[in-house]
Amino acid sequence: MRKTTITLLLGCLAAPLMADVTPLEGYYYGDMTAPSGWEWQSVDSLAYNKEQPHAWFFSFESVESARKVLPENSEYWQTLDGEWQFHWAPNPDERPKNFYETQFDASGWDKVQVPMNWNIAGIQKDGTLKYGVPIYSNQRVIFEHKIAVNDWKKGVMRTPPQNWPTYKHRNEVGSYRRTFTVPESWDGRKVYINFDGVDSFFYLYINGKYVGFSKNSRNLAQFDITDYLVKGENVVAAEVYRNSDGSFLESQDMFRLPGIYRTVSLTAKPMVQVRDVVAIPEYDDTYTQASLNIRTFVNNFNKKKAKNYSLSYTLYENELYSDENRLVEGGSAEATLNTLEGGASEEVTLTLKAGDKVKPWSAERPYRYTLVGQLKDKKGRVVETYSTIVGFREIEIKDTPADKDEFGLAGRYYYLNGQPIKMKGVNRHETNPDRGHAITREWMTQEVMLMKRGNINHVRNSHYPCAPYWYYLCDKYGIYLEDEANIESHQYYYGKESTSHPVELKNAHVARNMEMVHATVNHPSVCIWSLGNEAGPGDNFVAAYKAIKAFDTSRPVQYERNNSIVDMGSNQYPSIAWVQGAVKGKYNMKYPYHISEYAHSMGNACGNLIDYWNAIESTNFFIGGAIWDWVDQAMHYYDKTTGERFWAYGGDFGDKPNDGTFCMNGVMRPDLTPKAQYYEVKKVYQNVGVTAKDIKQGQIEIFNKNYFQPLDDYQIVWSLYKDGVCVQKDQPLMGPRMVLGPRQKMNYRLPYNYDNLERQSEYFVKVEFRLAKAMPWAQKGYVQMEEQLKVKDAENVPSMAQAGKGDAIRRSTEGDLIVLEGQGFKAKFDTRTGSLYSLVYGNTTIIADGNGPKLDGFRAPTDNDNWAYGSWLKNGVHNLQHKVISWNVCNLLKGNPRDWNSAGRVLISFAVESQAPCGAYDTYHNRDREPWSTYEVKNREDQPFGPNDFKFTTNQIWTVYPDGSIELQSAISSNKPTADLARLGYAMKLPTELNSFYYYGRGPINNYNDRKTGQNIELHQQKVGEEIILPKPQSMGNREDVRWMALTNEAGRGAAFIADGTMSVSALPWSQLEITGAAHPYQLPKSTGVHVHLDAKVTGLGGNSCGQGGPLGPDRAKAIDTNFGFIIRPLNIGRAMPAQINETTKVKADGEKPISIVRDRAGVLTLSSPDSIHTIMYSLNDAKKAKTYSGPIDFKEGGIVKAWYKNNPLLIMSNKFEKIESVPLEVVYVSSAEGGEGDGQHLIDGDVNTIWHTMYSITLAKYPHWVDFDAATVKTMKGFVYTPRLDGANGRVKDYEIYVSQDGKNWGQPVVKGSFKNEAKAQKVMFSKPVKARYIRFQALSEQNGNDYASGAEFSLIAE
Repeated sequence: MRKTTITLLLGCLAAPLMADVTPLEGYYYGDMTAPSGWEWQSVDSLAYNKEQPHAWFFSFESVESARKVLPENSEYWQTLDGEWQFHWAPNPDERPKNFYETQFDASGWDKVQVPMNWNIAGIQKDGTLKYGVPIYSNQRVIFEHKIAVNDWKKGVMRTPPQNWPTYKHRNEVGSYRRTFTVPESWDGRKVYINFDGVDSFFYLYINGKYVGFSKNSRNLAQFDITDYLVKGENVVAAEVYRNSDGSFLESQDMFRLPGIYRTVSLTAKPMVQVRDVVAIPEYDDTYTQASLNIRTFVNNFNKKKAKNYSLSYTLYENELYSDENRLVEGGSAEATLNTLEGGASEEVTLTLKAGDKVKPWSAERPYRYTLVGQLKDKKGRVVETYSTIVGFREIEIKDTPADKDEFGLAGRYYYLNGQPIKMKGVNRHETNPDRGHAITREWMTQEVMLMKRGNINHVRNSHYPCAPYWYYLCDKYGIYLEDEANIESHQYYYGKESTSHPVELKNAHVARNMEMVHATVNHPSVCIWSLGNEAGPGDNFVAAYKAIKAFDTSRPVQYERNNSIVDMGSNQYPSIAWVQGAVKGKYNMKYPYHISEYAHSMGNACGNLIDYWNAIESTNFFIGGAIWDWVDQAMHYYDKTTGERFWAYGGDFGDKPNDGTFCMNGVMRPDLTPKAQYYEVKKVYQNVGVTAKDIKQGQIEIFNKNYFQPLDDYQIVWSLYKDGVCVQKDQPLMGPRMVLGPRQKMNYRLPYNYDNLERQSEYFVKVEFRLAKAMPWAQKGYVQMEEQLKVKDAENVPSMAQAGKGDAIRRSTEGDLIVLEGQGFKAKFDTRTGSLYSLVYGNTTIIADGNGPKLDGFRAPTDNDNWAYGSWLKNGVHNLQHKVISWNVCNLLKGNPRDWNSAGRVLISFAVESQAPCGAYDTYHNRDREPWSTYEVKNREDQPFGPNDFKFTTNQIWTVYPDGSIELQSAISSNKPTADLARLGYAMKLPTELNSFYYYGRGPINNYNDRKTGQNIELHQQKVGEEIILPKPQSMGNREDVRWMALTNEAGRGAAFIADGTMSVSALPWSQLEITGAAHPYQLPKSTGVHVHLDAKVTGLGGNSCGQGGPLGPDRAKAIDTNFGFIIRPLNIGRAMPAQINETTKVKADGEKPISIVRDRAGVLTLSSPDSIHTIMYSLNDAKKAKTYSGPIDFKEGGIVKAWYKNNPLLIMSNKFEKIESVPLEVVYVSSAEGGEGDGQHLIDGDVNTIWHTMYSITLAKYPHWVDFDAATVKTMKGFVYTPRLDGANGRVKDYEIYVSQDGKNWGQPVVKGSFKNEAKAQKVMFSKPVKARYIRFQALSEQNGNDYASGAEFSLIAE
């Protein structure tokens, strides 16, 4: 045991007693009788008479009460939450200036419940705002400012634009009053008032006397009010200002909401007291012998000396997930204090040796201990009893040799208790749609329970320290926290204008960090300190880092804006490709690495999450990351006309500045109900892996991804599914009986009999890890983790030729319609559009006139579709008009097209051209939107499309079977195969009555091809419209890997739609354009039908709303040559189980398949058929003599191509191509791009005035940056020309590398490396020798001025 004693005598204006802990600068103390009135505009004054920070702990009357830790268990704590009197003023000059006087008459004031944010408390059901306007802003502060050096010096009272709320309400002031009585048992003790959170600045008065002020809105403001109290009733008054100079450092991405929004309380402590206690755990090298290093700070506020006082500590072991605890035998330590002079303080350091009697804390098993301390006088009488929670865990960053690493890689890694853990996290704001930032304990508890249910083990407290109870919960239930200081000055970005540079703001930067660190230092859940967020790289953060390290070295410090000054690396929104490279440990960056924000969960989001984690889990260089963010920040509001309540986002309150929907980035909706991505997060974050080893024998491998715990919390069972229906349920595994330990893999057997499985059925097995006993977050049996594995495909499925037999089909015409009738059905086909015009089965209308399947490429834009939405409109895919070029009809017996057998199938072939009359654009902007603003598609009717504008050419063959089944086979192509689409498939509208939705595919939650891991392939059912509706309606309802879907009415009659393979499907009450035009769910129009999409492919979600980029290439729908088919069959299941639908859908497509006629960018024409048995004939430009197709044809000159099967010359397919003048480079991948102005396509547009620029506005992507180009064919490459931006130096590339590839996937070593001159002109680089390749990568390694971004005006290839 070591004891250190340092004494500090009190001075009149000195800080409160602090021993050897340096008092924070900018805190002032004295006995001023009134404030100057300028404190909220004085950056050098951070607080007046505010106590120096300390850990969150409390005094108790006994050991028994101290063991309960929470303050409500103490007689020396009293809440002041509840009813207060409140007055709101729009400006400081209109506030009641003498409101704090004890005799002031506030009887006419409103009564409000504290905690609260007054903007939210003032929302009325008629849509009026009683207490000012809630304002949502991402980066900007809400008062007038400019991006300029020292702009902050001009203050918060400048005149903003007239349409900003702060023009009229320049700086709102909330005046609060209430009374309280101090218990008589507190006599002779120091009494403190505690404000856990006040936004953003307040003056404090007690009984009419000025006490002090505070301007940090997210840390404890504690004041000693002992000398201001009177016997009996006391009056507390607080004057709260919405904005202050502190607001320049509080520009977080959130609703800016003023008020006393966290708990207010009174505490009492003895005159000789423990002012602070810091307890840091430590392990030996074997992580078996634990100790607790305790620093205790004792103050003597008496005038007399305190002699022979002593300290003792006792450790109690808490039950897991409980506050019940028991004594740890031998878990105690004692120390004797030196004599404390009156007005002096002492620091006592001692070590409690816990040895192997304690269990380690981790998120997997958060074993907590209650440390109870007692301060005793010389006679052994207890002066003070206090307690804090501790957890035994040690955090280290250390260099690791390859032979000590699981992956065999030497590196610098992050360890917790000797293990290189993974943090699977989210960022979290404190937000509630009814209460703003004034969240309750119940709400916080619900959040943690949902996180544990969803396998989330990590939270970044963004971007400020949280309410104290949050840390208590995270300690208790096991959440790894990154605790972040209340600093964000995003409004000035990261250059010379940043607040991180001015020395005048250094004290504020240091204080905000140290207030956080002091408060939460004892919490085992806090595993990383963060200096702040998006606030520049300057020396003020260097000072903050040094201050933290002088106080606490037990945790690493992170800061994503300047990795060079902290202990570990971090960034925000890296592309997946960047992460895949960085996790190898070879980038020139600081390891270990933590992605502080990624997978921007805005709207329908979190595409490619599995791709991030496949990379992160492949090595130990990356700790993990935190999704942005946990919960949508929308607030409840009311329509002023209808009274309808809805989730309001930026602009809905008439707030400016605003950033529209950018506040809704949660994994959860505003009310904590899950969005679809929650289920994906749960699956991707789960701590087991299950893979098939020999699926025919039922052999699987299970990998326990935990670092500390075996899989003994779970009952592992498997179930077998046949055609989507469970046929063997909850079976036990066969294999080793030993529990699978952490990081272990083991083989098990699922004892099904593969040979007994039905050949015509498809089988999957699902392995579930169910809670073996109830946990606080879920009941026994809850499926915590699961995996689905395919066992076998369906084989020998009946063909439609077999299944579709029936009576003869009758054919007639009605004008332009071909009418086919048979037993129980009537179908009409439109020779103008090539579509199934209408369809009736029995008495049930399946497709009403004109609503049949038509080619479609559009969807309501998700918030992540900003990378492509503009091009969709530009190409007119939202408004395709369909025109038949040629058509033919014949009856058919398989293999003999000239046999007009009356009982056979009828084939109708169409060549269809699909093109919009014109392109379109959308005027919506998220920035500073008006309350009524939403997407509004505007067609460019003055710019009609011509033959070279975007269009599809589709060869369709409809096969109508005698039983009324209808099969469509299509070969889809376009004149711009590189164009990105939202989807590629067919859209139709069915009657509203067909609202029972069944499907066999991934579900039950909507999914996309880059966000489907969490959804299993089973038979699902729901009502149409039972979807997760987001606060801003957007594309939703998609299902992937669908074998079939069906829609029926209440009587069970309807139709089944069966894929020729698999398809993507959706069935919604609204069209995609109707969804596009709705700002909120309640504004969606009344449904006029069931809008069905059957798609060959639907573009994934990606994460381009912030930094990540659009979906990966394989997850995008392109306008390429695509074969797609499906079957429509009559259905009548009555009230039978949905599984009966399998009897109708278990068929194989048997219709004729059209020939694909495709020409690539280089002019090479290809004819192909999915049916390889056919011989293809063709003619070019109406040549009289047909040819047999044998291989690709050079067709640069263009013209008309006709093709047909040799054995079926009646079914002629055609396409028309324009002449190709040149073959330019094509951008196929960009690692980072600023949306719009910085698009990668600008590098090849021939315009030196447009540029490619990596993302900088929302986040700042880090080097390396690269762009991949496709030259269309293999070429002899000799060099390249790079033209930097000409309008400025920002982003000009300095160091670069060039790679080439044959396939766009394998790049090898660079063919040239070099450095550009820093000049605004084209720079030509020749290779040392020519190389043959098709693809070329331009990779930027650094910028001329050392910044993180890259740019360029043009890039061209020098080639033969």
